[in-house]
Amino acid sequence: MVSLHDWLLFAGAALLISLTPGPNMIYLISRSICQGRRAGVISLLGVIAGFLVHMFTAALGLTALFMAVPLAYELLKWAGALYLLYLAWQAVRPGARSPFEARDLPQDSPRKLFVMGFLTNLLNPKIAVFYLAIFPQFVSPEHGSVFVQSLLLGLTQIVLSFSVNLGIALSAAQLAAWFLHRPRWLVLQRYVMGGVLAAMAVRLMAEQRRAA
Repeated sequence: MVSLHDWLLFAGAALLISLTPGPNMIYLISRSICQGRRAGVISLLGVIAGFLVHMFTAALGLTALFMAVPLAYELLKWAGALYLLYLAWQAVRPGARSPFEARDLPQDSPRKLFVMGFLTNLLNPKIAVFYLAIFPQFVSPEHGSVFVQSLLLGLTQIVLSFSVNLGIALSAAQLAAWFLHRPRWLVLQRYVMGGVLAAMAVRLMAEQRRAA
């Protein structure tokens, strides 16, 4: 079973990832602003379905594979760190937009909202990198079943992400209006998120592979 210390570290990393702007957050905010809270919640349910696919994929073999093959683990670790640095640059680069700046989206049916939320998360490179490069660091064969550990960590990530994104979907319009009248806070938000992503990248690069 995952130790309490490792679980808390993982929960912290998962929470930071959830709070970091990415395709999921941008889509949910824009959808909620353009079509209302109900559309945002339906889209979020699709996003959660995508998380379940990522979680079961990791639980059914990817985690065990990358823990067992040092070269694959190292390649994914460095790929993940480089991608986090790329996201950090995208947050702070000149001309970058905050996710709280609304984008215009067409009105869609509930079914399409769910499917679009699902596909947005399923094809989300940030989440893929999280499950392939960060997730395996917290799973160790010496602590018991890799499958059970993966389910526990995956469900932790899903619950945290759902909580954060539900709050965002329900308050997107108010948040966007608040930031609209405080442009400096939009800039600060981007730099804070960029700093968090860069710090995670540095930590990932410094992380030592656990013994199998």
